[in-house]
Amino acid sequence: MTTNTSSESSAAAPLLDLQALVVAVRRRRRLWCSMALLGLLVGAAVAVLLPSPPTAVTKVLVAHQEDQPNDPGTLIRTDVALLQTTRIADKALKSLDSPEKPENFMQDYGAIGLTNNLLQITVTGDSDAETVTRAKALADAFVADHVRRMQEAANAESKALLDQRDRMRDELAKVNKAIGNGSPESGPTASSDLESLFTRRAELTSRITDFGQRAAEARIGTPQLIAGTQIVDAPRAVRHSLPRAAATNAAIGLVLGLVLGLAVAAVGTVVADRPVLRREIAANLGASVIAELPRRSGRLWQRRRIRAARERLTASLARTVRGSAEPVSLLELGCARSTSVIALDLARALVAEGPVVIIDGLPGPQLAKRRPKPGDPTVVSGERAAAVPHQERRLGVGSVAPGAAWTDLQYLGTQTVLVVRAGHSSAAWLHTVARQLADQRIPVIGVVLIDPDPRDRTDGTLWDGLHTALRGQNERLARQNGTGRRRAERPPMWAARVPDSDQEAR
Repeated sequence: MTTNTSSESSAAAPLLDLQALVVAVRRRRRLWCSMALLGLLVGAAVAVLLPSPPTAVTKVLVAHQEDQPNDPGTLIRTDVALLQTTRIADKALKSLDSPEKPENFMQDYGAIGLTNNLLQITVTGDSDAETVTRAKALADAFVADHVRRMQEAANAESKALLDQRDRMRDELAKVNKAIGNGSPESGPTASSDLESLFTRRAELTSRITDFGQRAAEARIGTPQLIAGTQIVDAPRAVRHSLPRAAATNAAIGLVLGLVLGLAVAAVGTVVADRPVLRREIAANLGASVIAELPRRSGRLWQRRRIRAARERLTASLARTVRGSAEPVSLLELGCARSTSVIALDLARALVAEGPVVIIDGLPGPQLAKRRPKPGDPTVVSGERAAAVPHQERRLGVGSVAPGAAWTDLQYLGTQTVLVVRAGHSSAAWLHTVARQLADQRIPVIGVVLIDPDPRDRTDGTLWDGLHTALRGQNERLARQNGTGRRRAERPPMWAARVPDSDQEAR
């Protein structure tokens, strides 16, 4: 039944746990806060070290003959593209008597269409006076080119209309001549031909008048367009404020750095696959979380609750060690210092009942090289464990970090309490630890979680693990004594925890 339940839960597990992702990203706030701070500093440094060059701005009102109320901006975008041509750049440079190449000058200015008829030209240079002069010459060159193109278009249209009118006049002259040379004879045929000639003459006269009016209108409309195309905002130098530029660049760098940091943290979390939530750590290790402790001492107003939680954990472990006929060990994973502190507190609680010896199997100097205080238990290294008398109570302290000597763990204790730092090891390594301990026949009676997430609401209790959990010891003893009865399933409850915030311990 347990195997089926585990397989069903594994199959129902989502491909990406958003809750775990959010928690892991929040725990890596140092990374994305550092990236945001770095972006802020880089943005401010860019504004100071690379100040904006002198810039001048002018605005030109451009009138188009093809203006329509529903124009999507095609005409003004055409004007922007025409401004970025060597013809206009060359005319502006000639008016300035500058030997600079048009291709180089085109890199120093740009334009954007503010509306369908308003063009803004921006020019950079070596000084404010130079940029203003360049902007004026560029705007005049663009206006002159636009006016010339409109006049050429109007003249071409007017010439085409007048040529058509002249052809109509020649045809009218032929019609008038045919009417004058008409036969004086009367008759149905002569009468119908003469009537058709008079109708054709009237039609030609009307069309000649129409072409003449259209040619005149083509010329009349051009001055209005020419007058409408003008510089409406005289070229002026743009004043650059260093504090404002630094603040703007710093804000942009802050946002970009924050986004990049969050992205890196999220990707790193998914790739590393380091469990943070209680339910994940308990599931990967196959043991319930029996207590939680913060990694640091906490703020001033939190120290009393943290101290109380440590005392409760010490009392719970002391009862477990007293009631066990087999030696118990504490094995750390990513929290050697916290494990050594827990071991010393536990040994001090047990020393009143008899001599206690701590067998130090930690790779660092947390226990073996510490300066002993009066009343502290005896600490011996793993090599001297064989010399410890059997009548003394042993408390092994070791590590299951990568590189651990798995075959030596059984000499530290035949039962163990894992002290695991949340988010330190990958899920694959937690599986490795559980498998190695099972191979060594060392049952895990509980997990002490160090540095838990203060907003974690998941359940770290495995209710199908009564063979190892602390809450299952009474049931095992009852079954051994023949008085054990099948108990009803109890509702899940939370493991004791001490959050880093002002939240009540559960």
